Amino acid sequence: MPSEAWCRALAIALLVLVAAAPAYAVQPEEMLPDPALEARARTVGQELRCLVCRNQSIDDSDAGLAHDLRVLVRHRLTAGDSNDEVIAYIRSRYGDFVLLRPPFEPGTALLWGGPALILLLGAVAIARFYRRPVEVPATALSAEEEGQLAAIIGASEGSER
Repeated sequence: MPSEAWCRALAIALLVLVAAAPAYAVQPEEMLPDPALEARARTVGQELRCLVCRNQSIDDSDAGLAHDLRVLVRHRLTAGDSNDEVIAYIRSRYGDFVLLRPPFEPGTALLWGGPALILLLGAVAIARFYRRPVEVPATALSAEEEGQLAAIIGASEGSER
């Protein structure tokens, strides 16, 4: 059986590998020589969704399309575009879906309000379920049951005295 120290070292190594996985997405040949421009490219890259992975930014994705978008972002920044201009350019080509945080507009209102609406509907359904009166069917006791009940009541009254 492995020692506790060996297991701990293995767990730490696995955590480091898992935490560092997104760091391998941006390839060294993609990086800009100017650190300020590269920092801006990373900032813009964190705002844009990978259209293949759908739950990662282009900065975190290894997909080919994410690579192409990272190169496009760096090309536009090198050409002199501002961060907002780069995002607007890519948004004009791919739509709001490419944004990790889409703007609140009439077309995206359900996207922003959907989770709250679902929670509200669930709360209303639960409240209605528990507020419903419990209906106990009233049935008459048979003669045998009335006799048993009278015996129980009589026995309990006799023991209380």
